[in-house]
Amino acid sequence: MKIHEYQGKALLKEYGVPVPRSVVARTPEEAEAAAKELGTDVVVVKAQIHAGGRGKGGGVKLAKSPEEAKQVASEMLGMMLITHQTGPEGREVKTLLIEEGLPIDKEFYLGITLDRVTGRNTFMASSAGGMDIEKVAEETPELILKESIDPSVGLRPFQARKLAFGLGIPNDLVNQAAKFMLSLYDAYEKMDASLVEINPFLLTKDNRLIALDAKVNFDDNAMFRHKDYADLRDLDEEEPLEIEASKFDLNYIKLDGNIGCMVNGAGLAMATMDIIKLHGGEPANFLDVGGGASQERVEQAFRILLSDENVKAVLVNIFGGIVRTDMVANGVVAAAKNLGVSIPIIARLEGTNVEEGRRVLAESGIGIITAQGMTDAAEKAVAAANAQF
Repeated sequence: MKIHEYQGKALLKEYGVPVPRSVVARTPEEAEAAAKELGTDVVVVKAQIHAGGRGKGGGVKLAKSPEEAKQVASEMLGMMLITHQTGPEGREVKTLLIEEGLPIDKEFYLGITLDRVTGRNTFMASSAGGMDIEKVAEETPELILKESIDPSVGLRPFQARKLAFGLGIPNDLVNQAAKFMLSLYDAYEKMDASLVEINPFLLTKDNRLIALDAKVNFDDNAMFRHKDYADLRDLDEEEPLEIEASKFDLNYIKLDGNIGCMVNGAGLAMATMDIIKLHGGEPANFLDVGGGASQERVEQAFRILLSDENVKAVLVNIFGGIVRTDMVANGVVAAAKNLGVSIPIIARLEGTNVEEGRRVLAESGIGIITAQGMTDAAEKAVAAANAQF
């Protein structure tokens, strides 16, 4: 689960991470009042959306008076902010963060996430703050410092100091930087976060170290331990179909193609999308119905797939290990009949009770196209989707 910058900063502040003074505003008048309250010569007006690159898209601007803050806010609220992470459709700006202006000396990057290679949390730091960290990793990876964290002891003070020295933090501020990093890791661990990024991690001209920006993502699997975080979720920032899928524990991500995919297992789902692309098609989604999918979940998955008006054909690719393929077949047939499906359905079934599953499809009377193997399934799905234009 993602949250907004202002929410992330409020949480980090509770763990002793220094953040700028700021006020949330949802109208131009509130922005003006916030600027007066902060009382600094310059305030920063920041759009609150779940995407990076806001500054380049016009979502971060300076204001040198409360009146100017009001004017900037009136222009920013309601705009469709387009960044490299929003896609061409952009995101509507409904909330602003009005923040005190600070005397910037240097900008750094800090980040914590799970390194799936080592199986440990990793603390990253870079002197290339304020830049897209993905670009830094691609073009100048030597600028990213990493410390692997032993889960039994957490981030150690010597590791934090090592990172601070590596960043070139002035010697008299190394202990302050180390304390910042230790507080940040404490927050990451106790919040059950999957990602915490501070970009930029700011050194001011008056020798303060501050989280000028904050990105916090939570591990959905641990949300049962943090019931109070549920109110932080902003459904306006999420794809409606993905929200609907989450109600049925379906792993669904909408894409831009025209071939709907219903698969059991994340690995098989990704392989299905790859083979569709290989044969010249475009997947419309990632959808993993899970290893123990019930007939009801299959029907709900179909309903969500077909809610995407771009879908011109559906490829059902099921390998029955835990799940029985005949049960999936019954779910597909029921969904097609109940929802009045009018687009082609291509089904490839393998595994437990596969012969019964194929019989169910063959006798359904709704013209489901069966396939033998993934290549055959992908070719038929691409051909069916192209025939709909």
